[in-house]
Amino acid sequence: MSIPEQVLSPQAFLNALHEGGVALDVRSPSEHAQGHLPGAESFPLFSDAERAQVGTEYTQVGKQEAVELGLDLVGTKMRELVVKARALFEAQGTRRPLLIHCWRGGMRSESVDWLLRTAGIPTRRCEGGYKACRAVMRQALGAPRNYMVLGGMTGTAKTEVLRALARRGEHVLDLEGLARHYGSAFGNLDRHTQPTTEQFANDLAFAICALKDAPATESGVVWVENESRQIGKVYMPEMFHKRLKQAPVMEIERTEDDRIAHLLSMYGGASREGLAAAFRRIRTKLGGQHAQAAVDHVMAGDLAAAARIALTYYDKTYQHGLDQRVRRHPVDGRGLDPDRTATRCLETLAALNV
Repeated sequence: MSIPEQVLSPQAFLNALHEGGVALDVRSPSEHAQGHLPGAESFPLFSDAERAQVGTEYTQVGKQEAVELGLDLVGTKMRELVVKARALFEAQGTRRPLLIHCWRGGMRSESVDWLLRTAGIPTRRCEGGYKACRAVMRQALGAPRNYMVLGGMTGTAKTEVLRALARRGEHVLDLEGLARHYGSAFGNLDRHTQPTTEQFANDLAFAICALKDAPATESGVVWVENESRQIGKVYMPEMFHKRLKQAPVMEIERTEDDRIAHLLSMYGGASREGLAAAFRRIRTKLGGQHAQAAVDHVMAGDLAAAARIALTYYDKTYQHGLDQRVRRHPVDGRGLDPDRTATRCLETLAALNV
């Protein structure tokens, strides 16, 4: 017996996804790879080649002929789609209706929704599809929030302090974690794949939206590490980056020895070839002589000396950006581990709020 159709607004669809629902993205594999709703399963009605074939039929012959071609292509895999969807539905701890979407809530999602409901699998379809959900998430990226930017020169262990704050239950957005990059020429030495800029924006918006339902915190702020708009190959959404530029900065201060020790703990196990290549990538910024000296230190195993050369460049770059900030609040983290530095940050914030 067929289950009645139920269509959700984009916001309700995203809420259901936040609550643990399983979303099926019925767009083509390449569309999904370019950007998708966080956690959505790729569940293509057509392959990339089939989608192109149907599109060509539509533009060159007509809509009716394209629909008929689509039916021919789908007919052979209807059973496969049902079997896969049923397995996903039954694998849930709490069995919620499957969430179906395509690009604009058109024929692809309608067709898969009808097929699964006819097979007795509960579903909810998104009105407006992925495009409408993206519009909702873009609003979250630009919305005003009580952001507190965690700053400090390279090597001040900002990421570790953020994690310490998160362990205390503070609201934290890990931009480098979402971008899969540490935000410098040395930030991806193992050359793993970063998300697309579109996917990064989706993941960031989803994380921001999740904060509204999270319990209240001691500080009442959302902690975010200070970053330039570009993190590796990923670009931060401009509307979100503007919010961070307007936010106050909690600036961690450490000694140079503290910073070098931290950098060695991060990169000491990296290959010498990878580190040397990273210095070569910033050759024009360091200057040829300094870059070559750093490479020589790396190849000789003197990573501390190489790190000091890197700090010369990154300190100038960081200071230039920081000088444009108005609300800067120093936090003395010299000789402190990340947990104690996190405590110092909360104490500094509390004093500012008095």
